[in-house]
Amino acid sequence: MIEIKFFASLREDMGRGEAEINAADAATIGEVWARVADGKVLAENMLMARNMEYSSVDTPVADGDEVAFFPPVTGG
Repeated sequence: MIEIKFFASLREDMGRGEAEINAADAATIGEVWARVADGKVLAENMLMARNMEYSSVDTPVADGDEVAFFPPVTGG
């Protein structure tokens, strides 16, 4: 299984804070998003992490991984 977490405003947008998928259903973080996003587009500036290390959509995932998605950070 791959554990997925959504943080900050993404939690509200997704209607949940966590999800799980079978590891055989996704080979990359981008594919994880496609499986859990209910058709929502992955923002170009979305932050994502695999096992607490910042990653990209092409980062491979495996059984037992944790994948986290964070909305873009703004500041001033």
